[in-house]
Order: sequence, then structure tokens, then C-alpha cells
Amino acid sequence: MSDWSVSLHDGLHAIGQTAWDSCAGADNPFVSYAFLSALEDSGSVCQRTGWLPRHVTLHAPDGTLAAVCPAYLKGHSWGEYVFDQGWARAFEGAGGQYYPKLQVAVPFTPAPGPRLLCAPNAPPETAAVLADALRQICGETGLSSAHVTFCQPQESDLLSQHGWLPRLGVQYHWHNHGYSSFDDFLATLASRKRKVLKRERRDANAAGLTFETLRGDEITPADWHAFYTFYRNTVDRKWGSAYLTPEFFPLLSERLGDRVVLMVARHGDTPVAAALNLMGRDTLYGRNWGCTGDWPFLHFELCYYRAIDFAIAHGLSRVEAGAQGEHKIQRGYVPSLTHSAHWLENSSLRSAVSAFLAEERPAIQAEAEALSAFSPYRKDDPGAA
Repeated sequence: MSDWSVSLHDGLHAIGQTAWDSCAGADNPFVSYAFLSALEDSGSVCQRTGWLPRHVTLHAPDGTLAAVCPAYLKGHSWGEYVFDQGWARAFEGAGGQYYPKLQVAVPFTPAPGPRLLCAPNAPPETAAVLADALRQICGETGLSSAHVTFCQPQESDLLSQHGWLPRLGVQYHWHNHGYSSFDDFLATLASRKRKVLKRERRDANAAGLTFETLRGDEITPADWHAFYTFYRNTVDRKWGSAYLTPEFFPLLSERLGDRVVLMVARHGDTPVAAALNLMGRDTLYGRNWGCTGDWPFLHFELCYYRAIDFAIAHGLSRVEAGAQGEHKIQRGYVPSLTHSAHWLENSSLRSAVSAFLAEERPAIQAEAEALSAFSPYRKDDPGAA
């Protein structure tokens, strides 16, 4: 790759929106300049949170921009949702230094999507050159490792062909099989499961709450102020870290416009809960949620059922409701494999992790298959597959 040029940048503004989005495209909101720059400009990605931007640009031999990828220098493994702390402990216990590492990811966001962002007219070998360039960055800068997380399956396959170690995970996604309404979706469920969902929706909607779905500039500063309170409540309850600042959410709304979808529950005039979603070309992505008070089935209503309603109404193919949560299966969200790929500079650590992943992969596949048996769909329905 001697004729190719690789550069690292400590912020998106050094690259520019036109250049970045020419590679990122418009399908996935999380890799857009709007989303990633909102993280930076709001102070959510910075020294304080331990995510230091080191975005990668790759120029082809003719000097044109061929690819970019969102990359961060990290001194910890928090906010990633693909857990490698065990690898770090093992390496450091043997006298190595695992951190800092290079993380190719969308911070705090376990949403699958493209990570090796190639320009539409880039040479066909661009992604392969970028895969090797990321390895080269580790070797030349003394980093222990590089991690491309929640990438597309074809990206994981390509990286594995270049010596990276592929890893699987499981999430739960809802798929739209051409439904015309929520009742149409309900009709595909087994009778007992259908009754449970109807009861949960009935109880959530009988609690004296009103519901709104707001998009873009329909979301007021007061709505975002309330939402940040809900976000902090969720973080505090889970003993997590509030990476996202109050400035992030309104900045996101300003830059992504109608692709920001906020579902709000109010008691009288007072907001008591909200769920933040982002809309891609064919997918609704659930991101953050929170509430005050104790409302029956409100989490399911705001985060799962209203997301399905929205996806059906807007002709979206899928709802991805975030990481974890086997309880989603009973609500129509089926197990789906996620992908990541890992490069470890130290050959002994790479060999040990490779052996671990060789055992983990079939276990993850078996888990996804076993969880599929709990699907609520009728066995003769395509949603059951």
C-alpha cells in the first residue's frame, strides 16, 4: 500500500462534512457526520469520557479520498458493548500493556452498521487496503490492538481474511414482513403470546398517560431537558456513566432533523418518560430511554410497541432496539447475530484470544438458535424463522 496515503485526525472538523459523508453515505445515521460531530461538539467524546477521536482517512494512489472510518484512542473498554476486559487483564497480568487501543466504532452505540466507509467510486481493493492500514497504525504507534465493533458481516469476513479475529454477539431485532398495521403483526403471533401483548398495551394505555411521537424541530428545548433527566435516571439506576452531555441531544436534533424520533409519555402536561430513536434508510434504531415514576408496561410500550407502530407506518424493514434483553423475544424481536473483528499485535495474546473465540463462536450461534425457540410467532409464519 505504498502508493496509498493514510492519515489520523483528532476531530471530524479536520476532515469536513462533505468529504466524510461522501464515504459514509446516508443509510445509517450513526456513521454520519451529523451524529459523530454532535458527540464531539457537545463534549460527549473527549478526554473526560476516554474517547479520543483518531479518525482515519485513506487516499488512493491518484490522491482522491477513498475511505474513512470512525476511530478512537481508548484507555479503557467502557461504552463499547463488546467486552474485552478479560483480554486486557490477561495481557497485563503477563506484563503487557493493553491500553491504549484503537477502537473503530460509534461511541456508546451498540447499533450494527458499516465501519469501513468506502467512497462509491473507490478502487475495489479499498476496504482491504484499509484493513491493513489499521493493522499498520497499531504497529507504528505502539498500540496493543484495534477493534472494529458492530460492523457488517461482509466487513468482518474481509477483516478475517486479513488476519483479524472475528467475533459474534446476539441482539434482538424486529422484522417487518409487510405488515399493514400493528394488528396485522399481532395476527402472526401464537394466540397466548398475542393476548399477552394486547394486555400489556392495554394496561400501558390505561394508566392516564398520553403519548406523542415527535421528530426533528418538533422536539422543544423543554422536551430535551426532560429527556436528559430520564437519561440520567436510567444511567444512575444501572450504575453506569453519563457519557452524553445535556448539549448532545438538542445538537443531534438540530443536525439530523427528522431522522431523530422521540416518543414521549405525559401525565397531564408533565413528561414522565421518553424513548429516543434514530431513523435510517430502512431501520428504526432504539437508543436511549428513561422515566420518572412507576408505570405498568410503559417501557415495553414506548421502546418496543410504538417503535413497531412507527416502522409499519413508515415502511421500515426493521427495528433494532439496542443491546441485551432476552425479554424482547416475547415481544416479537428475534435473535440476530452481530459482528466484530479484532487485531492484536502481540502474537501470544492473538493466539490465546483466537483459541477463545473459536470456542465462543459456536456457543453464540447455539445460543441464538436456542433462543429462537422462544419466538412468539406461529410456526407457520415467516416471522418465526
